[in-house]
Amino acid sequence: MASAVALNASSIIWRSSSSSSSSGSSRARVRASSAPMATKVVPAIIVGGGRVGNALQSMGSGEDVIVKRGEPVPLDVSGPILVCTRNDDLEAVLQSTPESRWEDLVFFQNGMLEPWLQSKGLDNADQVLAYFAVSKLGEPPIDGKTDTNPQGLTAAYGKWASAVATRLQSGGLSCKVLEKEAFHKQMLEKLIWICAFMLVGARHPGANVGAVEKDHRSEVSSLISELASAAAAEKGLVFEEAMEERLCAYSRAVAHFPTAVKEFKWRNGWFYSLSQKALEEGKPDPCPLHTAWLKELNIV
Repeated sequence: MASAVALNASSIIWRSSSSSSSSGSSRARVRASSAPMATKVVPAIIVGGGRVGNALQSMGSGEDVIVKRGEPVPLDVSGPILVCTRNDDLEAVLQSTPESRWEDLVFFQNGMLEPWLQSKGLDNADQVLAYFAVSKLGEPPIDGKTDTNPQGLTAAYGKWASAVATRLQSGGLSCKVLEKEAFHKQMLEKLIWICAFMLVGARHPGANVGAVEKDHRSEVSSLISELASAAAAEKGLVFEEAMEERLCAYSRAVAHFPTAVKEFKWRNGWFYSLSQKALEEGKPDPCPLHTAWLKELNIV
C-alpha cells in the first residue's frame, strides 16, 4: 500500500465500527470485556518486516520470529503467524507456510479477503481489522480512536484473537475480540470506508481523507449509502445504524492520509463485480454511482 502513509496492509490496519447504541446485541457478540485473556504476549511468527510487522514485534517479549519476503515460515516455531504483507503477496505467503500451520495464520490485510480465503479452504481464518497507523518504520503506531468510538475500533476474530488483542493492548492500542458474524459485518463496513473515501478523493486530485470528509461530504455520503445497500443485499445482513457518522468520524481521526484507488482486486473490485453480475443477469446496477466514477477515472 506504499508511501509513508499509504493506506495499505503495511501501514494502516482497520478496526471496524459497531455503534455503541446497540449494547444488547453487542454484548452477545463481543467477548473482549468478559472473556479472560492471556496476560503474557504470546510469541509469534511475523511475516513482513515493514512498518506494521516491526510495530507488532516491538509489542512482543523479544521471542518473535520475523519472516521476510520470500523466506519460508518455520515449522518448528509454535504460536500465531501474523501476516503483515501486501494483499498481492498472500499467495506467496501461503505457499511458504507449511499446510499444517495454515490454521495459525492471522491476516492483517485491508480489503475483501473472503473470496480468496474460501478458495484456499480458509473460510474461518483469523483476521484483524486494525484501525491504527504507522507512519514510518520504527515509529509507534497511532490508534484510530474517534469521537464516536472513543473506546477504539480495532477488532480481531479467530483462534488467536485474544492473543492478538493482548499484544496490541500491550502496545497501548485498543482491540476487541469478536465472533465471526459481528466481525464479518465490521469487515464490510471497513471495506466501504476505504472504497468510498479513496474513490471520492481520487476524483479531486490532491484531496486527502480529511478534505473528502469536509469538502466533499455529499459525494462520499451518497457512495457510502450505495455501497452499504449493495453489500447488505449481497450478504443478507443489516448494518448497525449511523454508519456514515462512524466512517466520517474515523476520517477526521486520519484526516492527513492521502487518497488513491489501490489494490482494486481486493477493494473496489468486489463492488464492481456485484455490478457486473447484476448487469449480466439483466438486473439494474446496484452501484451505479460507483461504476460511473470508476469509468470516469479510467479505472475500469
